[in-house]
Amino acid sequence: MATIILGSQWGDEGKGKLTDILCPKAQVCARAAGGHNAGHSIVANGVSYSFHLLPSGLVNPNCMNLIGSGVVFHVPSFFKELAELEAKGLTDVHNRILVSDRCQVNFDLHAAVDGLEEVELGERKIGTTGRGIGPSYSTKAGRSGVRVHEIFDEEVFERKLRQLAAGYKKRFGDLLKYDVEEEIARFKEYRPKLASYCVDAVKYMKDAQDRNYKILIEGANALMLDIDYGTYPYVTSSNTGLGGIFTGLAISPKKIDNIIGVVKAYTTRVGGGIFKTEDLGEAGTKLQEIGREWGVSTGRKRRCGWLDLVVLKYSTAVNHYTLLNITKLDVLDTFPVIKVAVAYKDPATGEELDYFPADLGVLTNLEVVYKEFEGWQKPTTAAKSFYDLPKQARAYVEFIQEFVGVPVGWIGTGPARDDMIYLTKAE
Repeated sequence: MATIILGSQWGDEGKGKLTDILCPKAQVCARAAGGHNAGHSIVANGVSYSFHLLPSGLVNPNCMNLIGSGVVFHVPSFFKELAELEAKGLTDVHNRILVSDRCQVNFDLHAAVDGLEEVELGERKIGTTGRGIGPSYSTKAGRSGVRVHEIFDEEVFERKLRQLAAGYKKRFGDLLKYDVEEEIARFKEYRPKLASYCVDAVKYMKDAQDRNYKILIEGANALMLDIDYGTYPYVTSSNTGLGGIFTGLAISPKKIDNIIGVVKAYTTRVGGGIFKTEDLGEAGTKLQEIGREWGVSTGRKRRCGWLDLVVLKYSTAVNHYTLLNITKLDVLDTFPVIKVAVAYKDPATGEELDYFPADLGVLTNLEVVYKEFEGWQKPTTAAKSFYDLPKQARAYVEFIQEFVGVPVGWIGTGPARDDMIYLTKAE
């Protein structure tokens, strides 16, 4: 049976920590989509680990890990990240990671193009990580990309990469600073090293499910960055929601234990795009500083604001969460008043919308309707049970649960692995 962990907002909700907590009982931990633009931090046994392309199940020495077919696979990052984890003391990592041979290869060429495309967009730039994720998915959809299994056919691999480079050269001319022969030469070194990691992931996942293995699936990014359901075009280039899990891993929908939505107790966003509850004043700055809101992958500061339950309810309608994990509740400990968005209002008519519209032009003109909560102004980090929390904090959590209609299973109250309140036996 599989447990799926998904981001419910714009990413950076703290999915990696819950993955780490649930992973000791998992036999397989898998990634389904995205690439090395993802960023998860895990603190275990006093050591901080950063995961980007790799599943964070590698922290568990008894867990196999799979990079699924929907991921765009950057080979240099794969080997670099494995080496970093090994240097921090994780053992046997090379024997506990597999890569689907159906993954698309994310080349350094794609990263070079990513930067140029952002320049073309000017003020309308997306705010990408610059790691070539969008161009990788574009070549995949355009059927000109290279899949992992093609790396091992040297003639086909080199022909296709040269064709890709030539096409981009025609588009960008001398602005494209990229040497295709240099990248081809590097893959001559990667080719023999990579072979032992590659697997037919369809067969692998079917065998795992037939054997009733406990599978943990780690979502990347979050629903509001989904290519179809996010704030398009200010999104990533993959399906980051529940649908992407099924296409990226070919798992059976009949063998799902739980779909867990991870939701930060406030809201953050990286890059461009609409963010209705963003606070550009004192509250937003305070959230950013206390929450240490800067990216694991990029170091970029995150935009911060109040929790938006319109977003969370919409996210739930798409992803069908069975449980929520509220994270970073402790960041709100010193706020005298805490605000939560419960609706959007048309200022012209006074009509309230309780849904998230697709049209960003419409969304821009709407006002946010907030509900205010009394802050608890006490530390929550030491709380070990729900009733250890101040009554105001309990009221905040209970309101979220009732509004969204999904039970809360875990509450995060600090950065350490032990800073988690358990309200469910799902672990």
